[in-house]
Amino acid sequence: MQYTDIGIDLGTASILVYIRGRGVVLKEPSVVAFDRDTDKIKAIGEDARLMLGRTPGNIIAVRPLRQGVISNYEVTEKMMKYFIQKALGRKSFRKPRIAVCVPSGVTEVEKKAVEDATMQAGAREVSIIEEPIAAAIGAGIDIAKPCGNMIVDIGGGTSDIAVISLGGTVVSASIKIAGDDFDDALVRYMRKKHNLLIGERTAEDIKIRIGSAFKRIEVDYMDVRGRNLVTGLPKTVKVSSEETEEALKETTMQIIETIHSVLEKTPPELAADIADRGIVLTGGGSLLRGLEELISEKTGINTMTAEDPMTAVAVGTGKYVEFLAGYRET
Repeated sequence: MQYTDIGIDLGTASILVYIRGRGVVLKEPSVVAFDRDTDKIKAIGEDARLMLGRTPGNIIAVRPLRQGVISNYEVTEKMMKYFIQKALGRKSFRKPRIAVCVPSGVTEVEKKAVEDATMQAGAREVSIIEEPIAAAIGAGIDIAKPCGNMIVDIGGGTSDIAVISLGGTVVSASIKIAGDDFDDALVRYMRKKHNLLIGERTAEDIKIRIGSAFKRIEVDYMDVRGRNLVTGLPKTVKVSSEETEEALKETTMQIIETIHSVLEKTPPELAADIADRGIVLTGGGSLLRGLEELISEKTGINTMTAEDPMTAVAVGTGKYVEFLAGYRET
């Protein structure tokens, strides 16, 4: 029976499903909309994301995962079941083997919750893999070699920074600051500087279109619509990419401080490898413009983004299942 190995990147912002032999088959926002009165699920994924901040009283659109950890168990389980079935297409008779990745700082209880939810969603067996290792495999790094690689995986809810050698994590840190916090920082900035109240979807649009973490040669502009806090009426403000750099400064610096502290704890031989090979960025948050340059400037180490940072963790998780399968067979 083919296609029974699945890798799931269970992210705060989106869920990606990788099927052995087919690659990443599904990428959807991890949002669920349900009716509060009847407790019935109205929409999952992209359809539900469009409802964020736009629902009537009885319907709520929620993200069942907060900062990489399950915050609403039942909804997460239903969402996973839906995505696994959608990815597999037809009903398969054998239950799939599933690898799920979690941030490196999660507790045993949180790991168990992910494991239980995956089993309930229809897995035959579950392997839990740490995000930085999955990201490294997905970025095409040979992690089995005895040499140091530094991975900075910036997701929606958490950023994982790790030094990997010989297939394991040597030093790692996980902070609950990532893509969502970039959005929050922009919401706060617009409120403080322009007296404009914007929603998280608008903030995400600003981040994607003109967001920048480093000074750019040419300045981009964008019209942002929201509610004026003084008059209470809708209003449009022109925002520049320079302003986003100012808005995101505090958040990006916290990620850089964590990279610093991981480098400080790294054994000297591995630190030499990293200075030589550079730092690799993965995760959707690493798509923020200027992040590479900022990290390079602050650490003095060449920094590059993986080829497809969004799917690196999912691909790595799936490949890890293949690696385990091969490992068992030998």
